[in-house]
Amino acid sequence: MVPFAGWEMPVQYAGVIAEVNAVRTGVGIFDVSHMGRMIVRGSDTLAYLQSLVPSDLSRLKDDGGCYTFLPNENGGVVDDIIVYRRTENEFWVVFNAGCLDKDRAWFQGHTAGFDVVIDDITERTGLLAVQGPAAMALLGDFVDSHARFGIGETTFAGIAITAARTGYTGEDGFEAFVAVEHLEQLWTAFTDAGVVPCGLGARDALRLEAAYPLYGHEMDDEVNPFSARLGWVIHKKKAADYVGRANVETGRGNASIPALVGLLMDGKHIARDGYPVQDEAGNSIGHVTSGTYSPILQKGVALARLTRTHSEIGTTVYVVIRDKAMPAIVSDAPFVPTI
Repeated sequence: MVPFAGWEMPVQYAGVIAEVNAVRTGVGIFDVSHMGRMIVRGSDTLAYLQSLVPSDLSRLKDDGGCYTFLPNENGGVVDDIIVYRRTENEFWVVFNAGCLDKDRAWFQGHTAGFDVVIDDITERTGLLAVQGPAAMALLGDFVDSHARFGIGETTFAGIAITAARTGYTGEDGFEAFVAVEHLEQLWTAFTDAGVVPCGLGARDALRLEAAYPLYGHEMDDEVNPFSARLGWVIHKKKAADYVGRANVETGRGNASIPALVGLLMDGKHIARDGYPVQDEAGNSIGHVTSGTYSPILQKGVALARLTRTHSEIGTTVYVVIRDKAMPAIVSDAPFVPTI
């Protein structure tokens, strides 16, 4: 157990490799109740959220969702979030634990002129992520009526939950919102059904194998989102304006900003956050943003922000690990098949 963003969190139960394999081949469960959760209600809810994100939320239907982010005025990233539309006047938002206070202030600080009420439900609810190819079978018919990012009410072991078909592993699965008084009961019901408990170590390895970005590593308040592989959620033709739009758009097609790429390490060498990356002549060309050992590939994988001239797939670069330049290959990412 370790402290994380004000919570006590498990690093591992049976071990990182066993937990990763459980999620990739069967089903595992993560307690992610540390993630921030809020409900936004009011007649201006859609317009309010449209003013904060670069994605076109008007495309969402009731009980649909999407991944997006909050840009700041300078075109950096306040946080990445998931937004679910429950009805025209009610949306749910999930955001990172490490950004909880900052995000609360950000949302509250942009309500002027909008008829909205923000209801922070983080401490009244729990959130369990059930992930893996066998996950959706646990919810029976729910899978037939809810596509990826769909959300709706159901039950498990007689416990009422709101299930969203989302996750952070690259596998199919769902995240279950539950009243906090039923959280332990729900966890026990899933583990009694054979779902494998998983900790932060497996969660980070899984998200890196899937090349999912993490706030504070691949993105932050200073990084243009086009340099964090977030261009796909920035809708160029979005009608509604949003915070920082002009500065966000400076990254579109801009060859002068670094590119976020995947790296495959030689053998079991691990590239860690912040490690320098060099070319064959020893010149600095960027740095590692995240790295770990992939239990599936049985080698080190990493994400790195490199100059565009060294970002082509197949390029050999060198990660400086304990003063030694270790070779790595610029790779397509994700590193494993994802849904």
